[in-house]
Amino acid sequence: MLRVQLVGRLFPMAGRVCLSRSSAGLGTAGPVEAAIRTKLEQALNPEVLELRNESGGHAVPPGSETHFRVAVVSSRFEGLSLLQRHRLVHAALSEELAGPVHALAIQARTPAQWKENPQLDTSPPCLGGSKKTRGTS
Repeated sequence: MLRVQLVGRLFPMAGRVCLSRSSAGLGTAGPVEAAIRTKLEQALNPEVLELRNESGGHAVPPGSETHFRVAVVSSRFEGLSLLQRHRLVHAALSEELAGPVHALAIQARTPAQWKENPQLDTSPPCLGGSKKTRGTS
């Protein structure tokens, strides 16, 4: 049964790379992460989709889905400016950005750009959002 479920989940991504790296301490993707993945797949038909839940590195309760980093590689980005690419991602995720998602770091690249640098950037450590946390008064 598990094998059938796994094959069924992998088949739609055949020929494409789809990774999920959770920094939130969860072993599986939560509902927000799953919704982000599904909507980006439908809207952009990406060749590569890397999604990382970075909520665990922020001052949020355990298991939160509020901070994400995504790398989307799509031929739909050909000829578009970085701003236009980000607008496409924002349009696909408008519901999540209006609700549970507080921060979304986006790498929107063409296949040629991804070939040159196939890595998901890393976020700086969270400072907690407080000036006192940063060492200033």
